[in-house]
Amino acid sequence: MTTTIMIILAAGFLLFSIIKSRKKTKKSVMIAKQMFLNTFIDVAGIMALVGLVLALLPPDLIKQLLGGGSKILSTIFGALIGTVTIMPAFIAFPLSKSLYMSGAYLVTIAAFLTTLTMVGVATYPIEVRHFGRKFTLVRNGISFVMALVIAFGMGILL
Repeated sequence: MTTTIMIILAAGFLLFSIIKSRKKTKKSVMIAKQMFLNTFIDVAGIMALVGLVLALLPPDLIKQLLGGGSKILSTIFGALIGTVTIMPAFIAFPLSKSLYMSGAYLVTIAAFLTTLTMVGVATYPIEVRHFGRKFTLVRNGISFVMALVIAFGMGILL
């Protein structure tokens, strides 16, 4: 239902844009098309990599690392993996379900997801260039701690 509403809204705004300025709309659509194609290649590569890793890693190893004896260590390990990983949410959520089905703790998955979206080691150079080293370090540090607080809070709630 939500998808249908979003498609109708997008089509409506596109029609409005065409009526307002056909030339600008055409230019914008071409830019969006190029951005989509560039992003698609990255996303397809990430999906292939995630699929390969899941195919090569036995479920027992995943269970040992992310669902092993110590919930705290597993959660910290999941948070560290999320910190250095880049992937869009629409890939991360199905991956999280696969991890859960393989035996990972929910708290660990919550730590993985929150650090994945809040902490950016891979994007660190770009962030430093735009915001400065001190800001980037402080933001990433606070985000990492808050991601763990959120994950352990989820453990209390669930």
